[in-house]
Amino acid sequence: MLYLDAVYAFLVATAVAALLTPFAGRLARKVGAIAYPSDRGLARAPTPELGGLAILAAVLLAAAIWMPSTIALAKAPNYALGTAGVVHTWPVLGGAVLIALIGAIDDAVDLNPLVKLIGQIAAGIVAVRGGAVIEDVTIPFLGALQFPHAGGTLTVIWLVALMNIVNFSDGVDGLAAGVCTIDGAAFAVIAFSLQGGTSYAAVLAAITAGASLGFLFHNFYPARIFMGDAGANLLGYLLGIAAVIGSLKTNAVVALVFPLLVLAVPFMDTSFVVAKRLKYRKKPWTADATHFHHRMAAIGFSQRKTVAYLYTWTAMLAGVALALHFVPYDNTHGHYYLGWSIVMGVILLLALVASVYLVYVLEIFKFKSLRTIQLRRVDPDTSEHDIVASVEREIETGEFEVIDEREPDEPEETE
Repeated sequence: MLYLDAVYAFLVATAVAALLTPFAGRLARKVGAIAYPSDRGLARAPTPELGGLAILAAVLLAAAIWMPSTIALAKAPNYALGTAGVVHTWPVLGGAVLIALIGAIDDAVDLNPLVKLIGQIAAGIVAVRGGAVIEDVTIPFLGALQFPHAGGTLTVIWLVALMNIVNFSDGVDGLAAGVCTIDGAAFAVIAFSLQGGTSYAAVLAAITAGASLGFLFHNFYPARIFMGDAGANLLGYLLGIAAVIGSLKTNAVVALVFPLLVLAVPFMDTSFVVAKRLKYRKKPWTADATHFHHRMAAIGFSQRKTVAYLYTWTAMLAGVALALHFVPYDNTHGHYYLGWSIVMGVILLLALVASVYLVYVLEIFKFKSLRTIQLRRVDPDTSEHDIVASVEREIETGEFEVIDEREPDEPEETE
């Protein structure tokens, strides 16, 4: 049974990544792939990168055992190599190797952003040539959108976007690896349950989740190693491929809302950061400290607390994606059942309220409370107007001093 194959693949990928990650750290130290403390990152000490190579090895080994060389599709993309109607697994995984190696080089020598983008596009093209092409997507309540001629281009854009989204989110110990573990598991469950069967997309998603979890054993705070661009680009690529293969293999194509919800936290984080950079006329790829995790750290959250909140948010939205699939609110022919539709509406509303709480209340209200205490310690006569103006300015720009919310006698979190 492929369900068991997915479980075994997950466990093996977890074990292999966990075992090989220390060796990747030793290699990183030898070649000088070291992350040093900076304003953008939250590393407190020089930390080796290249953890992505251990993730890659785990993925390739598990795929060699449990993934077939070809995956038959319900519909045949025009871009497939060789036999029409199949995804060729090893060419697609060749794209994974390509982007992981480019990321590893960047970790060691700091490549030009344009060179990295070209590498990401090249990996996407390899995947397309291997047969992984978006042909259509289904948007709940609206129906299917067909892409008879633009599928290859859209697939490359999708994969490049996911690579950068995961890469942008990799800024605090354990965050990207944990999010990819949750998202990979959610993709696997959704893919296994779709009509028409997307079992091998589910197996690939399970492998991705397992490799992420194995690496996370060494990457959770305090991290002994980072995945670097090699790992972040690789995980984004693999999650994108799992979603694409799922959409190709089934007659009831993977709804666009599923991957968008499962990956909503890194999507929103990236959108927020890019919008901020464009607003202030900065290059979108310019490093700064305006990501969710940076801003949460700046208002006093420890790394563990920051990651715990973002894990919870990710799991909640992945749960919404699962609910959209499993709650029988319609009969797939345009008829909606009132009772189940209300249940689905309540789930969506709760997710929205929780998301607003996390983004707005934790970032603004908590920040204002802490800033009020800090400013009035310096000047007891500070007015409410001055406090509000300071908070609004600092929240808007993302440029503010770190607030220490520990009690005076509370020890600082140490490594």
